[in-house]
Amino acid sequence: MNSLKNILEQNIVEMGLVERLSLPHIFLVLLTAFLCGLIVYLVYKFFYRGAVYSENFGLLIIMTTMTVAFIIMTISSNIVLSLGMVGALSIVRFRTAVKDPLDVGFLFLAISAGLTAGAGLFFIAGIGTIVICLIFILFFVLSKGKTTYLLSLSYDESANEDSVLDVLEANKAKLKSLVKRNGVTKAAYSISKNAEGTLEELSAIEGVKDVSLVAYTGDGQY
Repeated sequence: MNSLKNILEQNIVEMGLVERLSLPHIFLVLLTAFLCGLIVYLVYKFFYRGAVYSENFGLLIIMTTMTVAFIIMTISSNIVLSLGMVGALSIVRFRTAVKDPLDVGFLFLAISAGLTAGAGLFFIAGIGTIVICLIFILFFVLSKGKTTYLLSLSYDESANEDSVLDVLEANKAKLKSLVKRNGVTKAAYSISKNAEGTLEELSAIEGVKDVSLVAYTGDGQY
């Protein structure tokens, strides 16, 4: 007479809730996840717009895609094991802050590709990854040249302040901070139109001591 455990296992197998994974299937899942992760990684690397590119985050994209894929593959192959694995994953906490919202988007795309690849939906994983990356590239090209900069300048009383303000207004610079002390004016502006040209025009004005541009990193900091 079969025990209760054997009866439950037999019913689970008959219901198709346990699937034997073959070696070719495992390699196919991991290969699909790797290719999807590689596409996301290359798009992230070549179209990165932040101040400092992190190679570690790029590698994390590929690792995340493959890791999620084999977790989902394991869960989908055995419903009994999936219950324990879900419980174990629910207690995991990540405390590393991702500053750039765009990095969160790439990481979520990597997770999504891993989920679909691990579930055996190879076509959806590939097409979804390619389409989303192409849409990102399209918007990147359309927004090219619209990077926001922080322009800092200082000038003394010998400078023609009206000339300085005329240059800034002509290029639609927005005042962020202004300090005047001992005859020296220090100001900071945000600018996205003709930033380099504005810097050259301001530098040519007599009495302007210092002008600098810093690109906006996308994390609320310059």
